[in-house]
Amino acid sequence: MLPSSTDRAQLPPDWRWANRFATLGPDFYTELAAQAVPQPYWVGTSRATARLVGLGDEALGSNAWLHALAGHGNLEGARPLASVYSGHQFGVWAGQLGDGRALLLGELSPPAGHHSGSLEIQLKGSGLTPYSRMGDGRAVLRSSIREFLCSEAMHALGIPTTRALSVIGSDLPVYREEAETAAVVARVAPSFIRFGHFEHFAFSKQIDLLRQLADYVIDHHYADCRGASAFAGNPYAALLHAVALRTARMVAQWQSVGFCHGVMNTDNMSILGLTIDYGPFQFLDAFVPGHICNHSDNSGRYAFNRQPQVAYWNLFCLGQALLPLIEDQDLAVAALEPYKQEFSDCFAQQMRAKLGLTGLTLESDPALIDDLLQLLARNRVDYTIFWRRLSYMVSGADPATVRDLFLDRSAFDAWLLRYSELLGLVSKELAANSMLKCNPKFVLRNHLAENAIAAARKKDFSAVQTLLTLLESPFDEHPGMEDFADFPPAWAADIAISCSS
Repeated sequence: MLPSSTDRAQLPPDWRWANRFATLGPDFYTELAAQAVPQPYWVGTSRATARLVGLGDEALGSNAWLHALAGHGNLEGARPLASVYSGHQFGVWAGQLGDGRALLLGELSPPAGHHSGSLEIQLKGSGLTPYSRMGDGRAVLRSSIREFLCSEAMHALGIPTTRALSVIGSDLPVYREEAETAAVVARVAPSFIRFGHFEHFAFSKQIDLLRQLADYVIDHHYADCRGASAFAGNPYAALLHAVALRTARMVAQWQSVGFCHGVMNTDNMSILGLTIDYGPFQFLDAFVPGHICNHSDNSGRYAFNRQPQVAYWNLFCLGQALLPLIEDQDLAVAALEPYKQEFSDCFAQQMRAKLGLTGLTLESDPALIDDLLQLLARNRVDYTIFWRRLSYMVSGADPATVRDLFLDRSAFDAWLLRYSELLGLVSKELAANSMLKCNPKFVLRNHLAENAIAAARKKDFSAVQTLLTLLESPFDEHPGMEDFADFPPAWAADIAISCSS
């Protein structure tokens, strides 16, 4: 049923629209209405994200909000717009890009005392925009379910990410490699500004607009960069430095949980250091450092083990874009350089936590982590299951449950002896408790997503909800749900995820 003229999606009391991005002016975006999907239906909703924007369960079950988040334009006070940006795709300058299938509805400002700050709501899959190029402006049910679930899963793992409020389906046909059906994801973030926004204005030599954008980002998201004593008081160098550190920490967390992004183009990199644009992503099954999760990545540019280097390359592109404002190449390089140490330190910290050795520096065995990763790779050990079983072993479970994961058991025994010696220097009980809180039992493996998608295509959305429940608390045991934490089936190796996802 379509909403009536009075059936408007109302904001919660004391919340208001305050679309700061729109104040930048029309050089930065095009205002246009969404092209709603017909006969929408709920596929999945996140109550946790709804609470961030002040919405209760009644909103995410209402006809008014269903149509608002499907693009019907009945959201009181919204001002939809598509932003323009450019970027490097697979290492090659792609020129002007932009929100080809996404619309920023606006920015919600919470009442005083609310725990969240202002948050933007964006619809992905809401139709053609001036930046769609050869695309159709739509998203498919398959990719929308994957983004919805992974956004919430990453948040629960403690990894900076955009969030997902809802995924709404429609029987509208959409054509990719085959005929599929349409869907719209409502995404939430403090900002959806990307590296590519800066590249766009730098490449076109619109320096005044570049400065306007940088000042906007600093004033609203990096206020500490204004008047910072570091970098000779240059706020733009300070901004580059801050973004580099956030990006380093984010990628270190990706590597620690075995997350492959799949398409780390500069237009897919958040200026806030958030994981953004979930397309051909994957959580590793077997630990294969050179794994390529994107079927479209013929050169392996975005292989799992290349992600830290690619992030630095992308930051270098951002640095080049900001150089007209920084006006000192040495200063720009100095702002970028700490990325390497920050990544290394953060990754080591993450891995020590996974081993239950947070309080140790590993000076007595500095190669412990590297040797373990090489051992996991040589034996193609399931990454998530290894860490969870190791956590159980430290809790008192039989070491054989971990040892049996390795073909070269003597090599594992030798490593385990070294690890046990260090474990003896800390409280085993505290180590076990810590490990169980940072080594998840549940991650969004490709085959789990595929099963949920297959059910959803038959209008059974219970599997989406079940997965969401598990992924929202991935460190809990969830008795009776062991199948969702088991080894992937053989057919999972044949799942191909491409950029069209």
